[in-house]
Amino acid sequence: MCGITGWIDWQNDLTRHPSILVNMTETMAARGPDASGTWISRHCALGHRRLSVIDPENGAQPMTRLNGDVAYTLVYNGELYNAIELRQELLQRGYKFTTHCDTEVLLVAFIEWGRACLDRLNGIFAFAVWNDQEQSLFLARDRVGVKPLFYAELDGVLLFGSEPKAILAHPDFPAKVGAQGFAELFAIGPARTPGVGVYEKLNELKPGHAMVFDRNGSSIRPYWTLVGSEHSEDLDATVQRVRELLIDTVERQLVSDVPVCTLLSGGLDSSALTAIAASYYKRNNQGNLHTYSIDYVDNDKHFQANSYQPNSDAPWIKRMTEFLGTQPHSYQFDTPELADSLIPSMQARDLPGMADIDGSLFLFCREIKKGATVAVSGEAADEIFGGYPWFHREDALQAETFPWSLAFTERLQIMSPELIDWTKPEQYLKDRYRQALDEVPHLNGETPQQRKMREISYLNITRFMPTLLDRKDRMSMGVGLEVRVPFCDHRLVEYVWNIPWELKTAGDREKGILRKAMAGILPDDVLTRKKSPYPKTHNPNYLEKVRVWLGDIVNDSTSPLLPLINAANIRELIDTATPRSNFPWFGQLMSTPQLFAYLIQMDTWLRTYKISM
Repeated sequence: MCGITGWIDWQNDLTRHPSILVNMTETMAARGPDASGTWISRHCALGHRRLSVIDPENGAQPMTRLNGDVAYTLVYNGELYNAIELRQELLQRGYKFTTHCDTEVLLVAFIEWGRACLDRLNGIFAFAVWNDQEQSLFLARDRVGVKPLFYAELDGVLLFGSEPKAILAHPDFPAKVGAQGFAELFAIGPARTPGVGVYEKLNELKPGHAMVFDRNGSSIRPYWTLVGSEHSEDLDATVQRVRELLIDTVERQLVSDVPVCTLLSGGLDSSALTAIAASYYKRNNQGNLHTYSIDYVDNDKHFQANSYQPNSDAPWIKRMTEFLGTQPHSYQFDTPELADSLIPSMQARDLPGMADIDGSLFLFCREIKKGATVAVSGEAADEIFGGYPWFHREDALQAETFPWSLAFTERLQIMSPELIDWTKPEQYLKDRYRQALDEVPHLNGETPQQRKMREISYLNITRFMPTLLDRKDRMSMGVGLEVRVPFCDHRLVEYVWNIPWELKTAGDREKGILRKAMAGILPDDVLTRKKSPYPKTHNPNYLEKVRVWLGDIVNDSTSPLLPLINAANIRELIDTATPRSNFPWFGQLMSTPQLFAYLIQMDTWLRTYKISM
């Protein structure tokens, strides 16, 4: 994995400004700790930071290749899981290769097929190709948005980067946030509307989209989207197909020239991936698979089950590592570390995020990086297979808003009247929700229940899943760890998307079809374990820590947060919060302590990024 950035300017000679490109590139040193490269022509400048995974000795970027008299230059962040097949096809078409890396395969595929190469790629990617003859830049992002890509157009100038920080490093791009940006932060956040970059004039290239920028301006088109179609296979055939797709996907994603591990919580999703990976390792005589798990100091004393977190992970992790014979590694984090992690995790996102849920993952990835370079993780299974509580709760299904963010009244109470007047958050949220529903590809003849479940599934895949993919990318790449997410394989997503709800919930269980597909691979008790999300701390010391920290911010007359919040309501929350204040403010994990931490992150972000409004 890597970090990419670039700058197109038709009015200036960019060869006179190499230091600007270097600065933009170096902001992403954590994403690519192994190497750095830049390429500059008169009107195009490209930068790259590399994390070496395949063919570490070769594959340096930016990579240039001639096809006749035309020079193509590529910067690329990602991994192609069908690079071997693509390479073989291109060899048969007469191309020669000088490396074994997927970077060269991608560049040659673009030279051969142009934009149509996107339809052939199986992987996670964001890349840019400069055509020197046409003086045009082609940008593309993978189908479900595993790898990030942001851009800004400024009076005929294009800036792009894997993270906002690369664009913010350009002297002509101000760190300014307007009404829409703050509406995102307070009404939608820590989620983000696809395409919206929060900062003024910053945009995100949406998943499954490609962009061309030349002297005529920019044009953006989708090349992939979810399509509604009838599912004709019966239960047994569906189970078999899910099983085949998942095994093929995981095994493709285990290919690496550096150590690979899995993240294991003992839940269905991570256990399924770990079991498939462990079997692959044994068959190929690759030794024991290493697994990594996370917990928190004193969680065993303070954990209390609720509908969102029905049980703790520790016994189930032990069950799976013993069952599979993997090499386990476990880390515990304490309150001071979690509090301290709020700042670097915010800086990794360049925005306030999922508070200590982000921070703990940042710390976890930092520890994993000491023993591995690539990890396999279970993100997206709940969105794709329907595992979250809001798929199954009538209040969430009938809420007429994003079901992971039901506490909108509480959100309004933390906003200042001036911010509410400026951003109109209630209308903004309604518009974004309606925009999402209007995109849903329904089938003719759907019953009201089928229609509702298709809508909820679409919202989760296109609106909630990107939040967790952003989190996983930024926290892992913030410490130079590559994380692969097999459940995001587009073939699996496409297939499961059209499985009827009654088959997805086979056996009258959430993710029933996945449970059946893993029968014989996982122990029965793990197969039937009730869903429990990524673990968070239940230590009351954490609440006390962020309570005091936020109290200091609210009492600081110089805080840039004060004009945005209702200080009186926040003080009341600070005074009355208890460890049992567990109504989720966002998702399954963000309750009162995480709200406090989110506001702490926002205050720090406003200060350190010198945000102007």
